[in-house]
Amino acid sequence: MNPFQGYEEVLGLASSYYEGARVPWVPTREELLDIVMKLANITHNDVFYDLGCGDGRVVIRAVKEGALKGVCVEINPTLIEKAKENAKSEAVLNRIEFINEDFFKAQISDATIVYMYLLTSVNRALKPKLESELRKGVRILTLDFEIPGWKPMQIIEVALPMRTARLYLYVKGYSDT
Repeated sequence: MNPFQGYEEVLGLASSYYEGARVPWVPTREELLDIVMKLANITHNDVFYDLGCGDGRVVIRAVKEGALKGVCVEINPTLIEKAKENAKSEAVLNRIEFINEDFFKAQISDATIVYMYLLTSVNRALKPKLESELRKGVRILTLDFEIPGWKPMQIIEVALPMRTARLYLYVKGYSDT
């Protein structure tokens, strides 16, 4: 049961459905973006994916940090339009691809970095896709929710008002063996 049911619009929350799972959109907090970017270790050759990108803030920041290309994957058409508007206002629209599709179905094989702020159950369900489509060495970052069965290369805890955030860094070919 969704504790925000009926209040999503009032609270500015949006929900998306992926392969039968409802995933609430909770934006990555602005104060975490510097740490996400540092942990991602972005280079000018990177293709940065955000699975369930919401308003696009993480991908926008990644391309502004120097990623070759950003890819927003979002099933909710309202959120994908918001991400496009935000990218346009930040003058990076031409460096981001927007995929309005279920991330279980989207092709992600060209990713060098994947960011996910999803639920542990969704991360578990995505494992086979990550294992089969991503190349060795791809960096996968998750916020607050682990990928069950994978060993993180690094965990960073960040004290925030009201809670502690955890960022997990996984590397395909090392964390998943």
